[in-house]
Amino acid sequence: VEAKVNTLGVVYERGLIGTYQSWCEAMSTYPRTYDLIHAVSVFNLYEDRCKMEDILLEMDRILRPEGTIILRDDVDVLVKVKNYIDEMQYNSRIFDHEEGPLQREKIMVAVKQYWTAPASSPPQTTS
Repeated sequence: VEAKVNTLGVVYERGLIGTYQSWCEAMSTYPRTYDLIHAVSVFNLYEDRCKMEDILLEMDRILRPEGTIILRDDVDVLVKVKNYIDEMQYNSRIFDHEEGPLQREKIMVAVKQYWTAPASSPPQTTS
């Protein structure tokens, strides 16, 4: 919503569906969930308006199991995000910018795991 450049045309031209939203507010997604979230500098954009944890929880809520989040942001921001996202049971990795390792902007790819609660063991009987 706060983007300075409208890039949705590129998304639509490729036959995909995209949307802008304010990450400080819950997004109505019923009955859909999403396979991919791509966000550029979203944590810097909302730095003084909402908590990083709240943005990540909203992303987690709308992303289906085994879905992917691609984040581009400052390396210091992504290291903090990685700590949270790993605790949320995602597999994540930070990659260098396409212009090389000396760029402060990095790319993080995180995949939401499909997990279930462990099976409960049958009750013990005593004779």
